[in-house]
Amino acid sequence: MIDAEVVRRVALSLPETAEKEAWSMPTFRVAGRMFLTVPDDETSIAVRCPKLERTELIAAEPEKFWVPPHEAGSAWVRVRLAALEDVDELRDIVVDSWRQAAPPRLAEQHPGLRPGGVAGG
Repeated sequence: MIDAEVVRRVALSLPETAEKEAWSMPTFRVAGRMFLTVPDDETSIAVRCPKLERTELIAAEPEKFWVPPHEAGSAWVRVRLAALEDVDELRDIVVDSWRQAAPPRLAEQHPGLRPGGVAGG
């Protein structure tokens, strides 16, 4: 079962990632930029996602992805942990969000770190 502790392990396995509490919830940051939060009752995560892609994700898999009304203007999407297939799918989602927040130098230093790749690659 994927829970907040599994999310934490995946997030912290990524280069230069740190956990910091904000808004009374765990948030994860790369080089100071937030890329993941574990909100509310820890049944979901919020990750970075360009709005166009977000719309497509929600349309394709509404049981997995959604946006609360108060986050509609942001470039974030929520992911229901119980709807994920496995830890590999979680990792792909987290890595994608990490890459959006990471400075270019980190992406260059870790070219193998892509969705579906090996952590730390």
